[in-house]
Amino acid sequence: MSPQRYDEFGYVSHDPVSGVHRLGANGPSLTTALAAASATRRRVALLHIDVDMFRSINVNMGEEVGDQALAAIGQRLRQALPADAWLWRRGSDEFIAGFGYREGEPDGTAVADAVRGAFDMPLSLPPYTIPVTLSIGVAVFPDHARNSAELLARAEHALLQVKEEGLDSVALYERRDARQPAGDGFASRFAEALDNHELELHYQPTVAATDGGICGFSALLRWNSPGHGLLPPNRFMDMVERVGLAQRLGWWTTVEAVGQLARWRAQGLDYLGVAMHLPESLLGDPECVDRLGGLLHRHGVPPAAIELEIPERVLAQDTRQVFVNLAGLRELGATLTVMDFGLGGLSLSALAQHPMDRLKIDRSFIRNAPSDTRSAAIVRGIIAMGHRLDMKIIAKGVENEAELGFLRRNQCDFFQGFLFGEPLPAEGLDELIRRRFLLPQAFASTHPERTLLLVDDEENVLRSLVRLFRRDGYRVLAANSVREAFDLLGSNPVQVIVSDQRMPDMSGTEFLGRVRDLYPDTVRMVLSGYTDLKSITEAINRGAIYRFLTKPWDDDELREHIQAAFRDHEARQPGPQAF
Repeated sequence: MSPQRYDEFGYVSHDPVSGVHRLGANGPSLTTALAAASATRRRVALLHIDVDMFRSINVNMGEEVGDQALAAIGQRLRQALPADAWLWRRGSDEFIAGFGYREGEPDGTAVADAVRGAFDMPLSLPPYTIPVTLSIGVAVFPDHARNSAELLARAEHALLQVKEEGLDSVALYERRDARQPAGDGFASRFAEALDNHELELHYQPTVAATDGGICGFSALLRWNSPGHGLLPPNRFMDMVERVGLAQRLGWWTTVEAVGQLARWRAQGLDYLGVAMHLPESLLGDPECVDRLGGLLHRHGVPPAAIELEIPERVLAQDTRQVFVNLAGLRELGATLTVMDFGLGGLSLSALAQHPMDRLKIDRSFIRNAPSDTRSAAIVRGIIAMGHRLDMKIIAKGVENEAELGFLRRNQCDFFQGFLFGEPLPAEGLDELIRRRFLLPQAFASTHPERTLLLVDDEENVLRSLVRLFRRDGYRVLAANSVREAFDLLGSNPVQVIVSDQRMPDMSGTEFLGRVRDLYPDTVRMVLSGYTDLKSITEAINRGAIYRFLTKPWDDDELREHIQAAFRDHEARQPGPQAF
């Protein structure tokens, strides 16, 4: 067996969007590669690649197009890099690439220029044609750094040089005069913004799955910039971290959020809690636990009323001080939550080692879960894994009742999103707090009546079936498309489904096969005048459908079949079915 080269590594999970390794997720080890390169007298070039103005794609074309663009960018980067290079995704629109080379072989700047050149042709994502440019910072081991952490920092510093001088370029790391720190102009402007009270917190409700009641709020940062209007954190946080102001900003956010919580409690709203982001810079501070404990004591706020959201990448770094502070914060009584689980490269082994209380599922996972079997499987897996680890699950970005219904049926514990309310300043929340229980119609039914879903693209057939079955006292839902059917399934507890076979967007057996994976406790039947024995037989054999019924139908016989289907469903699940 030939010896393993330093740039050959075993299988690891990939970033689901871009298809490349995730930085810090047990992929190719930069530390191991540097050690091997040193032994073989090679240099290692590290490229910090930033996709210029990528957020405009998400804003103008939507997140789905943004995800497609990231996948295409990842593929084009792999093609442009040397065959033995490593490629990781870091953050939303950044990649890290590395490769070893010897004297006379293409170096870091040469490869970076070739990578930029690979994007001279725009991305083709019909119906869009998207021009893409890259800013790339380059650092070299051992010339600029002696270990992986230093090398990553030097490459990021070189990227900052590119951004200061303009985008779409390459910069090799160079040491700067300490009297001229990178980003000093931004640092001064942002420090003034803090002093001038331009930063503010908006609050979005967190809702309990049991009854739809508000149990707290997430504190979300906004910069009310005189020149640019109200800016969300993704417009400025990268730069704040790079110029060293993240700790000051994090502490300001904590003080403001705890102060607001104290004011709510003084009004008798002692059932409310507040969740706030705790940045890496604060988590690495040895005084973190004492400072936070002192702040809570001064305001008379119990630690159990605050929830601290921890970025995945911080947990993935496995830093001793972070671990000590997390243990101290949990001992203090605060609730610890993993932010946007699944996006930051946290391995399951690292998750098991940290004393966390909650997982927050990102919007990107749940938006297709009510109708897509793969998305549904991922969400179900996260919820089940979290519960097995004695953690509660929060779904972020719930926007419609189909998503809410799917998450409730799969035992998600808390919800946030525009379905319940947009982020608002504290003074704009009085009406929401007064109501307290949101969307009562969505949370009212814990023991639903018998519900029948009818799916047929012919309106006259659908109307006839609705009239027929309502006489038996069922709650009847009707859909004339598969898309509408999935929306109804997501937002309603359905026991029995009857679908036509010849639907325009997919066949009835294909539709019911997907329903079997998403809602396995339903009883599924096909009602059709079109008989494809092979498809029907296959669907029955694999459990996609319970029975095949023919058109035209006999009313009494069809009613008996539906009654039998409900009895069969109830026999499988003794006792009232919980939503």
